[in-house]
Amino acid sequence: MPKSIHQSAFDFSFEEPATETIVPKEVETVEATSETVAAPAVVEKSKRGRKKKVVSLMPKTPGKRGRRSFKEMEAESDLVNIPEDEALFSKQYYSMSEVAEMFRANQSLIRMWANEFDKFLDPKKNKKGDRYFRPDDIKTLQLIHHLLRQRKYTMEGAKEYLKSQKKKGTDPFVMIESLQKLKAFLLELKASL
Repeated sequence: MPKSIHQSAFDFSFEEPATETIVPKEVETVEATSETVAAPAVVEKSKRGRKKKVVSLMPKTPGKRGRRSFKEMEAESDLVNIPEDEALFSKQYYSMSEVAEMFRANQSLIRMWANEFDKFLDPKKNKKGDRYFRPDDIKTLQLIHHLLRQRKYTMEGAKEYLKSQKKKGTDPFVMIESLQKLKAFLLELKASL
């Protein structure tokens, strides 16, 4: 019921219902997909006009909190953007933010890898404590990323692998990387024919 002109804003009478249910005018049926879609909602308002509760008419989609699934990590592992060796070795040091951007990961993850694999990585620190990675460190990080994200090694397993490769002196990761480049070149050549 509308209030009369003589009632003040601070007059709380019980003439109004305690809650109202308001449904948007443009309610359409939308199919549920994995993408986030703005869904119509039912909003209950308290007697003071404040929003009390929002109830979505769409089924809940999983949020982005917590640990990512293995499928998401595997899809992102292919998106690593390490420049070619000539471009990579043109700079002497890379900041933490640049390295995190190359691996499309949080800086905290790169920092954790630097702490866990301290026998294999040696980033330089300035007086403030900021880490700066050399191109060789970035190549080692690329190998660590490959072991942990693509080959699904544990931290201890990756450390053992790196120790064994250090003793052998050979690095099959370099060979795999060059073969993948050759494959991409041949597929591009085949597509152009």
